[in-house]
Amino acid sequence: MASPNTRDRILLTSLALFNAEGLAAVSTHKIAAEMGISPGNLHYHFKAKQLIVERLFMRFEQRLGLLNGSTAAVAAIDDLWLALHLRFEAIDEYRFVYRDMAFLAAEYPALGQRAQDLTAQNLLAAQSLCEGLVASGVIQTSAEQARILALQIVFTTTCWLSFERLVPGREAEAQADPGLAAFYTLTLISPYVSSDSRAYLDYLRGKYLG
Repeated sequence: MASPNTRDRILLTSLALFNAEGLAAVSTHKIAAEMGISPGNLHYHFKAKQLIVERLFMRFEQRLGLLNGSTAAVAAIDDLWLALHLRFEAIDEYRFVYRDMAFLAAEYPALGQRAQDLTAQNLLAAQSLCEGLVASGVIQTSAEQARILALQIVFTTTCWLSFERLVPGREAEAQADPGLAAFYTLTLISPYVSSDSRAYLDYLRGKYLG
């Protein structure tokens, strides 16, 4: 496999630094120093830090967009757990986005608007997912409760990493366990899961809490 070019290395290094130290604390000079290149070399590829942030945000958008587009394939509890697992993996890989959202939106208003648009897309995808689970008999609930569940799922996936940082005994930047996060999100629908679909939920409970 070919090694990443300088532009890709800048993005990968920036992502690691933003995740570890926070968006506000990382300058282009710090990124260049971390890479062992001159600031001029970095600026040749990205004229400003904003362009780096925009490119990383676009990758995050695309990743979640693909996941949002695959909700029709979720037809069972194990499908839902996998879909949530993949979403938490994406959020963790680009964790600076949701963790530093207040700074991001204030510093780059256009990205703040795109974050709102992405949240709207996430809500629509979650609503479609919950409606599909009702239609397939995986969960048994009213249309109104399905909409509430969709909102709770998006809220949980969006805020999970911020919550993790506040749990006593957790390292501030410890990598989240996407599988565990997916299981806890699944518990939101636990009261509505049909008897035929409960076996996999019980399996996950034993795996993560047993």
